[in-house]
Amino acid sequence: MKHRLAVFASGEGTNFEAIARACADGRIDAEVVLMVCDKPAAPVVGKAGRMGIRSFVFSPKDYGSKAEYEAEIVRRLDAEKVELVCLAGYMRILSDVLLNAYEGRIINIHPSLLPAFRGAHAVEQAVEYGVKVYGITMHYVNSELDGGRIIAQKAFEYDGSDPAEVHRIGQKIEHQLYIDTINKLLSK
Repeated sequence: MKHRLAVFASGEGTNFEAIARACADGRIDAEVVLMVCDKPAAPVVGKAGRMGIRSFVFSPKDYGSKAEYEAEIVRRLDAEKVELVCLAGYMRILSDVLLNAYEGRIINIHPSLLPAFRGAHAVEQAVEYGVKVYGITMHYVNSELDGGRIIAQKAFEYDGSDPAEVHRIGQKIEHQLYIDTINKLLSK
């Protein structure tokens, strides 16, 4: 029986698509059974639809609190018997509602070599700082922003000052690192 994944995204969904395609073509022995998105107009919603993947798309302002919409997410994850939650550009900090329900089973990808350059603008911070070695980090999610235990990292050199170029280079690395990390975790 294949492992069951959920992918959370808020934007384009390139990592979502990479994970879903790797599952579909057998590079990951799993299936994406749910895509969760907090932005109804995000391109990832259409990608999930075209791939035939069930989605829970919501607007946080339609709920009375974060705890309320996260409780709904947990209900949907449980209903789908999700084993591993993969954050892939999901731009919300998780609360204890999700963290406690899926403790040790939520992973995230971040565009820096953590613990350096945490948060939403990591690449821009790194470029401004003038670093020459950038990287991508896979980590477990806990209550600290980009602070969970590191699972894997991949570094790359770049000697320029264009954050968009760093994002382009990093994104290619992200897709493979995410696939490799999921395989590593599912084989335990």
